Amino acid sequence: MQKSAVRDAIVAQLQSELDLQARAAHDSRDEATSVENKAEGKYDMRSQEAAYLAEGQARLAAEIAESISLYRSLDLPDFSQGRPAALGALVTLETKGRRTIYFLGPRNGGLEVSHDGVPYLVVSPSSPLGRQLLGRVAGDSVQLPGRGGTVTHRVVELA
Repeated sequence: MQKSAVRDAIVAQLQSELDLQARAAHDSRDEATSVENKAEGKYDMRSQEAAYLAEGQARLAAEIAESISLYRSLDLPDFSQGRPAALGALVTLETKGRRTIYFLGPRNGGLEVSHDGVPYLVVSPSSPLGRQLLGRVAGDSVQLPGRGGTVTHRVVELA
């Protein structure tokens, strides 16, 4: 598994989201300042609503840009030598015979990327699974609530 390639896939997906969000913020700003949206009465709020939307989209774009910076500077140590899981780890969990590979990242949990046809799910320390994965080594188990009660996940591999 090439962690740097997985990180690059995460950054590429975040960059795509940033581009989309920046265009949306720009379009909303243009709409807010458009002559066509000039208030026609004291209750006409079109331009103000567009301005609020543009502000929210600009904030989201700034958060995505910060995430990109965090991932680009993220250290990717080797965890295969029994070192406990930390940020930058690829953690393979097995649950009822099914394996899932997680990338333990600083933010953007829930983001799914693929490299060489293999899916990777980003999990952050702010999530219940991410908190439990920190400090685990191969052979450890984590337990999370599931549909039929508590589900045990076994850490199969760290990279």
